[in-house]
Amino acid sequence: MSLHLQVRLASQELSLWEDEKLLTTYPVSTAKNGPGAHVGSGCTPLGRHQIRLKIGENCPLNTVFVGRRPTGEIYTPELGQKYPDRDWVLTRILWLSGLEPGKNRGGDCDTLKRLIYIHGTDQESLLGQPVSHGCIRMNNNDLIEVFDAVSNNTIINIQQ
Repeated sequence: MSLHLQVRLASQELSLWEDEKLLTTYPVSTAKNGPGAHVGSGCTPLGRHQIRLKIGENCPLNTVFVGRRPTGEIYTPELGQKYPDRDWVLTRILWLSGLEPGKNRGGDCDTLKRLIYIHGTDQESLLGQPVSHGCIRMNNNDLIEVFDAVSNNTIINIQQ
């Protein structure tokens, strides 16, 4: 049995697979700038990746992360109003690492160095639309399900 993930930018969906069997699909938001791999592009990188690190296990729902560390805050709409320009990283982080040299690994197109994550969002109502700054945003409860199902080194294929 081998679990893996697939993200499709065209449909704004993340799907969880066991070998060739589709287990479930979740709405996501990828980059408003579309696909791309270069540093500073604000794009979501395509290709074969793996989960490099799972961050936030056992943290409460809506835990706020800054620099991949929990701040001690729990997101609320009031907190969002207090800091309207923050790009909220909530609940859990799945930090991705590219597996294709020259495409999403190494040089100025390195997914890991670009800090591309799958993470929870405060903008759950916008899931299904490409509105992120490059990361893959998920519903916070859905993210916990995915986080608990996968492990470090789980493969994720991100495609147009």
